[in-house]
Amino acid sequence: MIKLTNLERYYRNGFSKNWVLRGINLEIEEGEFVTIMGPSGAGKSTLLNVIGMLEKPDNGEFEFLNEPVHKFKERQRNELHKSYMGFVFQAYHLIDELTVYENIETPLLYRNVKSSERKSMVADILDRFNIVAKKDLFPHQLSGGQQQLVGVARAIISKPRLLLADEPTGNLHSSQGEMIMELFQKLHQSGVTIIQVSHSDKNASYGSRTIELFDGYVRTDTKHAPLDVMST
Repeated sequence: MIKLTNLERYYRNGFSKNWVLRGINLEIEEGEFVTIMGPSGAGKSTLLNVIGMLEKPDNGEFEFLNEPVHKFKERQRNELHKSYMGFVFQAYHLIDELTVYENIETPLLYRNVKSSERKSMVADILDRFNIVAKKDLFPHQLSGGQQQLVGVARAIISKPRLLLADEPTGNLHSSQGEMIMELFQKLHQSGVTIIQVSHSDKNASYGSRTIELFDGYVRTDTKHAPLDVMST
C-alpha cells in the first residue's frame, strides 16, 4: 500500500538545513496496524503528515497504491487523501464555525454521499460515541476530550482504507482512550490499514508493528502479535 524510498524532509535555516526525516525506507502493507514511536523531535508527526499527503517530502520517493505521489501536484494529492484516508489530528482541527454534527458530516459531503445516507451514518456514529446530546454544539463548547472524540468520529465515518492518527488518545481519560483503541483494533480486523503516532506502549500493543524513530531515522522496526482485547 505504502512504499517510502530514501525519503527526506528538512527545513531551511539560513544556509543550513534542519533535518526532520533522513533516509526513510519503509513498506507498509494493506491491513497492517502500525505504531510510530520515538522521543519528541524524532520526526513522528512529520512522517505521518507526509504519508497523509499534508506535507511533501524534499527528497526521495513515495508510492501509495502504486501511484508515484512524490510526482503529483497538490490537487492530485488532495484527491487521493480525500478518497482513501481518514486523519485524527493531535490538535483536533475541527471547523470552529460548524456544529459537531456538521463537522462529522464534512467528509461525506466531500465524497458526495446522498443526504439520506449521510443522516443515517452520522446518527449511527453519534450514538456509537455517545455524543448525540452534543450534536448541535460548536467545538469551543466542548472539552478537549470531547473534541478528540468528534475528531475520531469524523475520521472514520467515511470508512477510509487508511486511518492516520496523531496521538489519538492524548487528551482522553483512560476509559475513553481504551474505547478508541478497541475501536481502532476492530477497524483493523475489518481490513482498515492504521498508522498511529503514540508515546504509549499500551496503545502500541493494540497494533501489529512498531516503528521507532530517532533523530529522523528509523531505529527499529518490529512486528508483534496485537493485544487480544477479549482477554483483557
